[in-house]
Amino acid sequence: MNPAPSPSPSSSPASRRLILGSSSPYRRELLQRLQIPFEVAAPDVDETPLPGESPHRLAERLALAKARAVASAHPEAVVIGSDQVAELNGQPLGKPGSHERAVAQLRQMRGQIVVFQTAVAVVCAASGFEESSLAAVKVRFRALTDDEIEAYLRAEQPYDCAGSAKSEGLGIALLESIDSDDPTALVGLPLIRTCNMLRAAGVKLLAASGGKP
Repeated sequence: MNPAPSPSPSSSPASRRLILGSSSPYRRELLQRLQIPFEVAAPDVDETPLPGESPHRLAERLALAKARAVASAHPEAVVIGSDQVAELNGQPLGKPGSHERAVAQLRQMRGQIVVFQTAVAVVCAASGFEESSLAAVKVRFRALTDDEIEAYLRAEQPYDCAGSAKSEGLGIALLESIDSDDPTALVGLPLIRTCNMLRAAGVKLLAASGGKP
């Protein structure tokens, strides 16, 4: 019996393309911190919550659905999918989309603890690899005045952010405390969990660069 052929270099995990299945500029900027080449592909996924679905289940389901959607079109690639749902008293808070809705959200959240449920999934259809993880970030908002809310929103206009605030920018001034074991999860992509799953999928991180920066 002839031995099975060795896999070609193009099919080895370390040589697979890496694709971020997201249209979010925030996730793209975060993934760039790992200094590995990747492409971006926007997933076509219906983000409507299922009846009775909890915020953390919604985030997990959508992260996996996004990764699977892109992986189906690029089966040889390793695909990252992510989703974030802000939760206040067990109820989801979506992206405000407008100044008026952002004002209403921040008024609702002032003095409260908001949990940002951030899920990440890594999928490679060719190898059958599929893994997901959830990072919950507890954020306590200060007892904001209406004037502070207006000043913040006019300055940063975070209308595309769940919870109406950018913690990586001026939005940090709205907060009293942050509790997380994966700090970048609050921005939209938990990099510690992402690195762990990429390694498990066979992607080499911190590879020797031959002395090049």
